[in-house]
Amino acid sequence: MGQHKKVRKAVFPVAGLGTRFLPATKAVPKEMLTVVDKPVIQYVVDEAMEAGIEHFVFVTGRSKHVIEDYFDIQFELEHTLRQRNKNAELSLLNGLLPKAGTASFTRQQEPLGLGHAVWCAREIVGDEPFALLLPDMVMRAEKGCMKGMIELYEHSGGNVIAVEECSPDQTHKYGIVGVGETIGNGFRITEMVEKPAKGTAPSNFFINGRYILQPEIFRILESQERGAGNEIQLTDGMLKLAQTQDFAGYHFEGQTFDCGAKDGFILANVAFSLARADIRPTIENELKALIAALK
Repeated sequence: MGQHKKVRKAVFPVAGLGTRFLPATKAVPKEMLTVVDKPVIQYVVDEAMEAGIEHFVFVTGRSKHVIEDYFDIQFELEHTLRQRNKNAELSLLNGLLPKAGTASFTRQQEPLGLGHAVWCAREIVGDEPFALLLPDMVMRAEKGCMKGMIELYEHSGGNVIAVEECSPDQTHKYGIVGVGETIGNGFRITEMVEKPAKGTAPSNFFINGRYILQPEIFRILESQERGAGNEIQLTDGMLKLAQTQDFAGYHFEGQTFDCGAKDGFILANVAFSLARADIRPTIENELKALIAALK
């Protein structure tokens, strides 16, 4: 196993407008909508923490200051909890926060795409590999997706992309990778195709929103021409990077919920509720009754 620079930093692009959740997101960032009793962004940060990430870089936009406030101490709230001897609640809040000095925030001043959002983090990340976690994608598994990716990275080096399997007739909806030889707990990626035409996909493994990237991606994104949607696309940058660097695929086999879409968000709330011993007894029968009423 070769020696590779440690992945210490993670980037979270949280500048999106959340138009699919209007009118709620007119005042509340989509990343702060709650799955049960935690904001969506907290689940993604928890995944990064589990993987050993030490520095959390949030690429924000206008009206997203509440995210920065959330990852800060709330003096009035904590003072009130202490006065009322709410020690369990205090411990819960303290356990969710990154350590002081380990969270950084930078602005993406224009909505120019995911590639541009990643580029906005370049000065904070510096010349080292970094994790990239799309905050809409909330995952459940015995081992967190990013933790498994870092284990693979320790074998493979280079760049790592998390992938999942979809039905072959659905590959035209996703970014699809080609599968090469086995490496560690993953495989070598031979190609990447964005939304291939039906019947042309190199596999049924699709990119699910988790990446480990080398810092050379920043130089590529800096001069990257706009692509689909007139935005700077991360996939275009990765394709250029793949001309000189290896990419490995980590096969994530847990559950993924796209909380940027209404159906994924609702399913996430149901799934995480049923996984909670304190909540399941009160909702399980009600859910069964609602399902029975559909028949």
